[in-house]
Amino acid sequence: MAATGHRISTHPTEQKVRVEFDGEVLAESTRAIALEETGLPTRYYLPREDVRMDLLTPTDTTSHCPYKGDASYYSSPTVKDAFWVYEAPSEEDAKPIAGLLAPWPGRVEVIVE
Repeated sequence: MAATGHRISTHPTEQKVRVEFDGEVLAESTRAIALEETGLPTRYYLPREDVRMDLLTPTDTTSHCPYKGDASYYSSPTVKDAFWVYEAPSEEDAKPIAGLLAPWPGRVEVIVE
């Protein structure tokens, strides 16, 4: 159960989200889901069809969030763990991001227009 005062919420965004590294476009979407989480900047989750999955490889990295569940990671040829994904979110509020990939800001450039 999530701690009191900590919340997550999701909503579709009509903004265009582009993910780049060193000028190479790794993803581009107008169908992103924005996730708002207490104390954190907005994160954008993108449908796999809008991500260059041909450039990504799964890694052994995993993490756990008490508000979203277990995440796994994908690397691009030049960036380790460039994206993460919650395949089966554990909390109801996170269900809309199931199977969507989130770029890791700071490791890749996330441009929201």
